[in-house]
Amino acid sequence: MSRIRRFAGIAALSALAASVLAGCGPAPWQMDAAPTSSSTGTAVPTPVPNDLSGGATQRELVAGAVSAAVDYWSTLSMDRWTAEAIKPVSLSMLTTVQPDDGQKVYLQRASMTAVPSAGSQTLAALEPQTDAATVSPGYLVLSPYSYSQTFNVGPVPDDATLVTLHFTYDFLVQTTPTSSEYAKQTATDTLTVALTG
Repeated sequence: MSRIRRFAGIAALSALAASVLAGCGPAPWQMDAAPTSSSTGTAVPTPVPNDLSGGATQRELVAGAVSAAVDYWSTLSMDRWTAEAIKPVSLSMLTTVQPDDGQKVYLQRASMTAVPSAGSQTLAALEPQTDAATVSPGYLVLSPYSYSQTFNVGPVPDDATLVTLHFTYDFLVQTTPTSSEYAKQTATDTLTVALTG
């Protein structure tokens, strides 16, 4: 075989190989730059947290020697927690004290402040609501005696997506079982509740 024919055969084989490879699609190192459906899809919104999504929640609060078990719930279903609605939040509290030498625990005051938010923007807080004891030294909340109350979250701006509820509880604890002197302890708690459109 002549040298010219050998080079022609090699050229023909090279052209055939190039055409076969061209039909195989882009090279693997080019695939990284190709757009994917996930990169062009619609972003999934971040879910709004909701401490009452199950209908109720319980917290264990500690203030000095006082431990308080607090149950929170709402008689208004979560799908009706709209910006314009009056939204009730009920609570029930029972306390214990350590060491338990027979001294009593009284609740002097309970308060709630509702702060709405629109996404990451905090809006103006609603007027605080307070239940101050009408008896001295306060409401007896030592187990088995409990305290119950309902606060109402009023209307908030239409663009609000959630409301944060800040609770404050002021306790008076007898220094001794027969003493008329008291030590004050304060516990705080926070609930986040989502609003529906």
